[in-house]
Amino acid sequence: LISAPSSTKNAEKKRDPEMHSVKKGNQWHFGMKCHTGVDAGSGFVHTVEATAANVHDVTVAARLLREDDKAVYGDSAYLGIEKREEIKSNPQLCAIEYRINRRPGRFPRVSDNAIDWERHIENRKSAVRCKVEHPYRIVKNIFGFRKAVYRGLRKNLNRLHVLFASANLYMLARAGGSLCPA
Repeated sequence: LISAPSSTKNAEKKRDPEMHSVKKGNQWHFGMKCHTGVDAGSGFVHTVEATAANVHDVTVAARLLREDDKAVYGDSAYLGIEKREEIKSNPQLCAIEYRINRRPGRFPRVSDNAIDWERHIENRKSAVRCKVEHPYRIVKNIFGFRKAVYRGLRKNLNRLHVLFASANLYMLARAGGSLCPA
């Protein structure tokens, strides 16, 4: 979630019509969402999408997938992705194994002495899925993109493309990699 200025200090005295409000936790935010597809092996971002803040994550999920993906990890916002029409109608996307985290309140109660295998499995899914968060840290903390600066989703999406490409280069340089083949 990327916040937009709530100020209406512009010629029309209106907020950006392409961005919307959404409640996260107990607080309301006005702005946009950035959705990314990240390679699980390298951690590099391969796809970036931007939507209004009130658009649900699972509606954009099909555009984040690549045809060569074998397994997809996601948080509980992507539950039911395999049942969506755009996934079922595409044979390549239908063949992907979807490993989506369950909602925390859906775990069964376990006694103190038992090993909770279901929580362990969900923990392992989260360990792979957390690679998505590393490029966001670079974009927000190092490059300083915490608020949407421009009006409209297309201008902000263009800026996000540049920032995530720069984050990929930053992660490559930090890992000691090179763009030139050796």
